[in-house]
Amino acid sequence: MYNTSKNMDLLQAKKIYCIGIGGIGVSALAQMFARRGIAVSGSDIAVSPITAQLKKYGITIFIGQRAQNVPRQCDAVIYTKAITSDNVELVEARKRGIPTFSYSQALGMVSDSAYTIAVAGSHGKTTTTGMIGWALLRAKKDPTIVIGSFLSGVKSNFVAGAGTHFVVEACEYQKSFLDIHPTIAVVTNIDNDHLDYYKTKANLFRGFVQFISSIPRSGFLVCDVTDPVLKRLAAHARCHVVDCSKERINYSLSVIGKHNVRNAQAAAAALRVIGLSSTAIKEGLASFAGTWRRQEYKGSKNGVVVYDDYAHHPTEIKTTLEAFADAFPGRRIIVVFQPHLYSRTKILFKDFVSAFDRAAAVVMLPIYAAREKKDSTIASPMLVAALKKRGVAAIYVATFETAVGRIKKLARGGDIVLTMGAGDVYRIGDQFLKSGK
Repeated sequence: MYNTSKNMDLLQAKKIYCIGIGGIGVSALAQMFARRGIAVSGSDIAVSPITAQLKKYGITIFIGQRAQNVPRQCDAVIYTKAITSDNVELVEARKRGIPTFSYSQALGMVSDSAYTIAVAGSHGKTTTTGMIGWALLRAKKDPTIVIGSFLSGVKSNFVAGAGTHFVVEACEYQKSFLDIHPTIAVVTNIDNDHLDYYKTKANLFRGFVQFISSIPRSGFLVCDVTDPVLKRLAAHARCHVVDCSKERINYSLSVIGKHNVRNAQAAAAALRVIGLSSTAIKEGLASFAGTWRRQEYKGSKNGVVVYDDYAHHPTEIKTTLEAFADAFPGRRIIVVFQPHLYSRTKILFKDFVSAFDRAAAVVMLPIYAAREKKDSTIASPMLVAALKKRGVAAIYVATFETAVGRIKKLARGGDIVLTMGAGDVYRIGDQFLKSGK
């Protein structure tokens, strides 16, 4: 049996090691621990903007994972669920009897005694978490925030607050959100994602039912009960249910799209439960400038404007393209898309084919495998072929360099280039902007 004592106070540890420290979630906890004076070190498979930021906090980063990286006299090891149980560092820690905790377990432990506002949902949870956190910051409530992106205004995925509110993004993958016990839970929506784990929509729904069952009877579930799926979910709640569809966002937001109005409604409802005034809610939401990799403006070159977005699910792709088409009428949108996971691409193949109708052209990269092994039964050229049959101008490219060259040939002044995906596709926009004519 592995040592995973939930009675341990991680914030009292002297030395903590993080496996997958460059991940958006684990890196936030690493910052929390480091700011508490805990000696933090960790590993990841590649250098990234996140690992560069962590180094500034005095955190030791190893690129590559080796048993000897795990320090002597280590009090705890935190690991990302993206690794497998045979990871050499995880095996070493368990062999030595060091307490090991997944990211979500650790997040649940450090937030358990706080007034926790947890935001879950298939889409929009990062933005909604950011909206709630930012509004609380503007209202001088001094919250602690753990978010799955960099929050504009603070340029970090972690905000260390001294107030009573702990705002967290709660991920449904592998039921990670069950480790969090919120006072307020926001559920933005439930869609057919992570079916590699849940297998069926029914199982996914049951996972969300389990999540809201952890809300105390005196707590609150915030959701849009005009959504049929969320209405069914709310029927299982044993706590107070707040219908966020009643919120009126009758002021301009800095983030575009009807979906972000819905995100703002959910955030406003949660903030109202917390006790913020209508004026404070409006000031917070209207001034929210977004997060890293969500409709992020990257720059322009020769009249071509470059944005980047994390959209990697067909619903997100379609919604994001609609938002850009509405915000920039008459302008061509050239999408550079990097599919994320073999399983998602295969399971949702037909949905992906119908997601790009608002794009003038699609430049398709190889599938970003992330945690998965190669699956030769699915590949990006298959998706490109299906898009062409639908009448979408699509082309497959094998490398980032080729993608940049293709953008140069396709894009003209006034066009929008939109990189999309949950992998490292954002680098292409940077490369295009830095490249020669």
